[in-house]
Amino acid sequence: MDGLETRDCGSHRGRDRQGHSWPFGDRDRPDRHRNTRNRTGRRRIAIRLPCVAALAVAAAHAQQNAATGASTAVPPQPPVPLAQRIDDFIAQPRFARADWGIAVRSLDSGRTLYAHNAGRLFVPASNAKLFTAALVLDTLGPGTRIATTLYATSIAIDRHGALRGDLILYGRGDPSLGLPDVSPDWADRLAAAVAERGIKRIRGELVADATYFSGPPIGDGWEAGDLQSWFAAPVSALNAQGNLIKIEVSREGRRCCTLGITPGAAGVNLVNLTADTASDSDDEPLGLYRPLGTSTVYATGSLPGRVRRHDYFLSAPDPARMAGNLLRDALARQGIAVDGGVKVLHWPQSDPELMQRDTVAIASIDSPPVAQLVDHMLKHSDNLFAQALLLQAGVAAAQRGVCADRAVPPRSSEAWALCALRALLARAGIAPDAATFSEGSGLSRKDLVTPDAVTQLLAWASRQPWAPDLRDALPVAGIDGTLQHRMRGDAATDNVQAKTGTLTHAYALSGFVTDAAGERLVFSLLLNRYARPADAFGHDLPPSPQSDLDAIAGMLATDGAE
Repeated sequence: MDGLETRDCGSHRGRDRQGHSWPFGDRDRPDRHRNTRNRTGRRRIAIRLPCVAALAVAAAHAQQNAATGASTAVPPQPPVPLAQRIDDFIAQPRFARADWGIAVRSLDSGRTLYAHNAGRLFVPASNAKLFTAALVLDTLGPGTRIATTLYATSIAIDRHGALRGDLILYGRGDPSLGLPDVSPDWADRLAAAVAERGIKRIRGELVADATYFSGPPIGDGWEAGDLQSWFAAPVSALNAQGNLIKIEVSREGRRCCTLGITPGAAGVNLVNLTADTASDSDDEPLGLYRPLGTSTVYATGSLPGRVRRHDYFLSAPDPARMAGNLLRDALARQGIAVDGGVKVLHWPQSDPELMQRDTVAIASIDSPPVAQLVDHMLKHSDNLFAQALLLQAGVAAAQRGVCADRAVPPRSSEAWALCALRALLARAGIAPDAATFSEGSGLSRKDLVTPDAVTQLLAWASRQPWAPDLRDALPVAGIDGTLQHRMRGDAATDNVQAKTGTLTHAYALSGFVTDAAGERLVFSLLLNRYARPADAFGHDLPPSPQSDLDAIAGMLATDGAE
């Protein structure tokens, strides 16, 4: 059965395309909900409940028309212009202390359809990944793969199958190594390659070498409070399993809690300080805390009484060590012992044996093509992928050795990448003061960009040879990625292709959409300094900032409808 909607009339007045006002505002236009459907697919019928004065006027007109024989039909009102609809939306009182930045332009004609603070700088959150994606696709190329290679410092194997030398697991920054849908068996494959050479014992060390990138393992400007979280895992030249650990918390009977960790190779020490209680009425909620720079995780509080088990994901303290330990365990499964254990090398350390004449490659694991890595990065807003790919571009820039806008050459892979990004933005026609970045994921609040710069980047990117790779990697409204559950059942569905972005008090949505008239648009919606209203218990009140962004994107999708 059809849904039923009622509304009260108000004093708001709207204007048509010619600037003429009409009584009840856009929400109360007679044709506003005609033939629309709700999320269940049922037709929504909008019934208006105008105020008493309006009813009296309408009744008087009806009596006069009946007496004179005049028609009571109301002529259709012209649609409200796009600019006015957006202006009215962002003028809501709840946005009074927030900052909106909006730019909308046509890809077909190049004309600007709407602009609000389009030249001001905003924190882009994960919209920064759009710039990282453009840099990586342009610098490395969509088909490039990233290799993780196992070397041996000697090929001398005695009659007992002992290798007198070291094994070196050398990472080049593949962020996908060990992920379930990419290379879950990577360590076993490398261990099998060692066994195939007749090696049964390593008389040296297993060296986990993470020196390919220069610089620290976190992006410039990442907040300390985020660093144990799954979304801010450290970035290494030798990554494994997404650089995450899983803490399994469960209760036995009615008592809490027992702890477990996966993978054990992460080398994390668990300290169980949870409350042994059967009640959940006044218990402290479960807390997990890993002090910065340590590999110890403290568990406090307890699970709610009705929860039997819950899994939590945290960042791994040392991804390279975890990768080395995973390979050591795989070698053990092949019956191969490593006498010297696992040794880890981080920047600024180096391994001179890697360049020795006797060092040979045993086997390599290649990543998927860069285009697929970018696809994962944008669809799922993966910060590890974004920063790792930025550093890849930095290594390529350092190898070229040219940073034209700096008197002193950069010292880190990140700084080299940002120099290459500034050069790309100049080619795209973006002014130096319109976009500034300190890392590649958008986790940093040092990243600043104007809405105009975002739309300029996307317009320029749409003309590059790798444009289809970027466009296909963007989440699609109502279909996949971070937009899978957003903008469903309206004109934006399977139409808007855009990158999302969320930090505390900062929200973003930028990408492409085709309007109802068939015009291709590029847009950037940035909302900063927005403190979302909450109730007395601290719970956020609807609508969400994401639905606010979606509402404007929906206006773009329906613009031009007759």
